[in-house]
Amino acid sequence: MESGAKVIMGTEKVKPSAFLVQGLAAFIIASLTSLTGFIFAWPSFTMEMFKSNSTVLSAPMSTTQVSLFGSLTNIGGLIATPFCGYAVDKFGRKYSAMIFGVPFVIAWGLISITKSVNLVLFSMWLAGFGAGGQGVSSVYISEISQDSIRGALTSFCVSVFLLGLLFSYIIGGHLSYDHVLYVHFVYSALYILMLMMLKESPVYLLKRGREKEAAESIAFYHRVNVNSIEVQNEITKIKLQLDPRIDKILQGGKDVLSLTAMEEHKDIIVQERKSESPWQFLRRSESSKRALIAALIVMSVTILMGSVVMQIYAESLFKQAIPTMHPNTCSILLAVDYLLASAVCACMVDKYGRKALMTTTSIISGIFTFLLGSQLQKRWAPHWFTAFIIYGYSFVYNLGVAVVPFVLTAEVFLPEVRGLCNSMSMACMWIMNFIIIFIYNPLVIAFGPGCTFYIFSVVCFSGAAYSYFCLPETKGLPADKIQLLFLKKKYMI
Repeated sequence: MESGAKVIMGTEKVKPSAFLVQGLAAFIIASLTSLTGFIFAWPSFTMEMFKSNSTVLSAPMSTTQVSLFGSLTNIGGLIATPFCGYAVDKFGRKYSAMIFGVPFVIAWGLISITKSVNLVLFSMWLAGFGAGGQGVSSVYISEISQDSIRGALTSFCVSVFLLGLLFSYIIGGHLSYDHVLYVHFVYSALYILMLMMLKESPVYLLKRGREKEAAESIAFYHRVNVNSIEVQNEITKIKLQLDPRIDKILQGGKDVLSLTAMEEHKDIIVQERKSESPWQFLRRSESSKRALIAALIVMSVTILMGSVVMQIYAESLFKQAIPTMHPNTCSILLAVDYLLASAVCACMVDKYGRKALMTTTSIISGIFTFLLGSQLQKRWAPHWFTAFIIYGYSFVYNLGVAVVPFVLTAEVFLPEVRGLCNSMSMACMWIMNFIIIFIYNPLVIAFGPGCTFYIFSVVCFSGAAYSYFCLPETKGLPADKIQLLFLKKKYMI
């Protein structure tokens, strides 16, 4: 390995220049999620205008059209998510990321030139196809990041999404309607152009037998010479993870990255892998199935904790709690709250680990939702306390619970099924988002808002219990060692 100053992150040494390049690359890749943030934030400051007689469109939106305006992006995302897994394996991580940026460019382009309500709704649905590709970002980032900083860089997917929300809220309150559209369009196009500067994932290149390009990619992101020992070791590690025999090796309890295993398997050639689809690999791999179940449970519980509902309910609560503050200002402060929490999380996720962060923040989120439920039911505290609970819950939730599921889905799977399982996790996210929004009003009507938040509190505590007892710690570990953890009886579902 090349000598020189290193930044020590966890158990692995990362060169400052490598940390900078990988961090910048992760930000560029994660910008796809900021485009998603744009499309989700935009309705919040345009919906009232679209409903009014002073709308810039050809006619005011009807009640049904307003509902579609806020939900069509989710439908587009759900439809596109299955294609995400296919795309990352067929076209590669880099080109898939570029492909999913195209719907945003087209959508903002159409919106900026049309006055048609139906075309605006179509554009929101089309943008959902771009949002459905968010899984590409986490896979791409996890495969170019060194193990000791993988969690922090993967968490960029959430941080940059929130940055997109905040940016859109700010310009929405200060720029004209047309200028907001132009900014969103330009940034969407710029995202695709920035991706051109990056190298493809070395994992994908080795899966395609392009070892020379894989070595160049590793050298680029690690900032070392292409012929260095570090590059060769990284290639060997990836090859071992791509070996079709790895599932049997893992079930035998062996560490495929031990020095002995390296000697035994150093001549593995990726082109000799069995012709096996990701579905076939997943069906026979016990560790992959258990990892998928864990990822789906964590993702489901996280969504069912009520964060989406809290965001929807926040505006009316803020009107009661802080009637003198403009709703746009409240939205900006809430986005800042989210962003600060995710930034702190990026610093903590590789230091304290996924399990501890998920468990602790789930417990505190449960306390906040219980307090909010009791406040809504009993009105035992001043109105400002309601605002404090919302901001406190939002900070804690985004400090760990909101980020950990995306870190896990990016790192717990072997390369053979990473794209497929990541897509399944993202599909789970879209479905759970739909379910929680769909059942919220019936729950409020049946039990009242206070009891509804008590239910969310129970989900939070259940998530904490699952994380503590059933979720293995994956901090700083390569995928094959993580898979070994899921084979232990302690972590059986």
